[in-house]
Amino acid sequence: MSALSLIAPIFGIVLIGWVASVAGLLSDRVSDGLSEYVFSIAVPALIITTLTRPGLSGEVNPTFWVSYFGGAAIAWTISSLIARRREGIERKGAVLHGFAASQSNTIFVGVPMILQAYGEDGAFPLFMLLAVHLPIMMAAATFLVEVGSDRPLLERLGGLVAVLARNPIVIALAIGLTLRLVGIAPAGLAKTLIDGFAGTASVCALIALGAGLKRYRLAHDLPGALTISGLKLVVHPLAVWLLAFHVFTMPPAYAGVAVLFAASPVGINSYLLAIRYGAEKGVIAASVLASTLLAIVTSIGWLMVLGRA
Repeated sequence: MSALSLIAPIFGIVLIGWVASVAGLLSDRVSDGLSEYVFSIAVPALIITTLTRPGLSGEVNPTFWVSYFGGAAIAWTISSLIARRREGIERKGAVLHGFAASQSNTIFVGVPMILQAYGEDGAFPLFMLLAVHLPIMMAAATFLVEVGSDRPLLERLGGLVAVLARNPIVIALAIGLTLRLVGIAPAGLAKTLIDGFAGTASVCALIALGAGLKRYRLAHDLPGALTISGLKLVVHPLAVWLLAFHVFTMPPAYAGVAVLFAASPVGINSYLLAIRYGAEKGVIAASVLASTLLAIVTSIGWLMVLGRA
């Protein structure tokens, strides 16, 4: 399968979602509802059905985590340092710039792209990385933003744990891993229902992403958005590629999953965090849009580098 034939359906569906939203066929209310469905039901079902699938096996070496999060730390640091040199951006804003440059849009882009590129070989490392990606990245960003806050550290960490404990993705990963450890797989009606929801995850996620892009604007801070996008789409995956393929040793599918995970565009969680802290909302919203558009090209490049073309 060529890289273009793999990428075209993914971003083609995103384009259809955007066109439908601009044309008024999908209202903002429908777009929000579809996003909530994907995040709360469809992707959790996909996670559970994948993790409990017979024959799915694998073992994650610590170097897999070091490669991915080492690359994320490099992109985060560079982005924060660049932001601090720009006029008007304080420490909190610089942290958010770093978070945006290293937080991947895994649910809406990463999962569909990686499963298409690596199939069964990539499923186990993908969901193992997904299991720790959100908690680690959100914990790091929250801690760094609030390090100068008057609130006690334990109170801040407790609030973060409470948020993650209610997150449908985290809950689904916990359920799937528990069922896998005890050797139980959904059967009968339960399996039919879970598989039905799981089958809608990719298309609905991509439509929701496309429809949501209408809300973002590039005009707010195009240079800043392009800087964050370049770090996210090039520097982050490049650092992971160097670590996974040239510093450490691991199965090629594991290394490839880590690179494509890093090569996903800026995650929407970075925009939500910017809203929460009331800083850098415009540039991070613009980076979500810019990186998603640029990912059409950069994803093809990374798939060629990985030999998936």
